[in-house]
Amino acid sequence: MKIESKPYGTIEIEEQQLVTFPRGLLGFESHLTWALLDSAQPPFFWLQSLDEPSLAFVLLAPTFFRPDYLLELSEMDREALGQPTEAEILSFAIVTIPEDQNRMTANLQGPLVINKRARIGRQTIQTSLQWRVRHLILDELAATGAH
Repeated sequence: MKIESKPYGTIEIEEQQLVTFPRGLLGFESHLTWALLDSAQPPFFWLQSLDEPSLAFVLLAPTFFRPDYLLELSEMDREALGQPTEAEILSFAIVTIPEDQNRMTANLQGPLVINKRARIGRQTIQTSLQWRVRHLILDELAATGAH
């Protein structure tokens, strides 16, 4: 199917790239259908709204820069996601890229979790005080010696 995307204009996507977020995302509750797109700049991804072509988020797997990141899902989250197995779970942090790209941050407190089998997503809230809304990605990469 063809969609309009913020990063790439009109593109062709596969059905398996579609993800439904039944409750939307925080602040974007009315946007339920999204496409998960590979980025031209790995390890990043795009989450593109199908309802609003100008709305897209840059995503990054939390373990890319925080190998110690442990996703905690409540029973309510697991149920809403269709009871996925660990192998069926994808988790992403929403990335904010300011003018000074060295200061880009990732939200580890409110990760997006996707059941890749059912193609259902949910934004969860992590209760551990270790995970904040703004983690400086490059600083944390340097601190862990990752990548």
